Amino acid sequence: MRITQGTFSHLPDLTDEDIAKQIAYALDKGWPCSVEFTDDPHPRNSYWEMWGLPMFDLTDPAGVLYEVNECRKAYPGHYVRLNAYDARYGRQTTALSFIVQRPAEEPGFRLDRTESADRRVRYTMHPYALDRPEGDRYGADR
Repeated sequence: MRITQGTFSHLPDLTDEDIAKQIAYALDKGWPCSVEFTDDPHPRNSYWEMWGLPMFDLTDPAGVLYEVNECRKAYPGHYVRLNAYDARYGRQTTALSFIVQRPAEEPGFRLDRTESADRRVRYTMHPYALDRPEGDRYGADR
């Protein structure tokens, strides 16, 4: 099952050239970029681990792409995403966010159904990856 989060998630994976073009677009707009990674891509998990600090001072797409590739090397079996921030409204808002790396195997999710009093039915999502311990969810990494 392919996780669909962020911009471009319904498209085939972007090449490094495509990623560099999106970084250039963000930097041209004045949006600083950051890189994040996780082994728990649950839709409600919006707080991924940061790879370094946001790159407020970079203006060259090659510098951002370098950090993306360093994160990919360090965490080859994790999800890696790139974020671009827009501070025009006086607060930091995500203007662009997309996945730049996925694990080779994406186990997906299942819906658990719970019936309770008064014929209430509730559903919760359970990621199959959580059946394995943290750090071993997508194979041996770090």
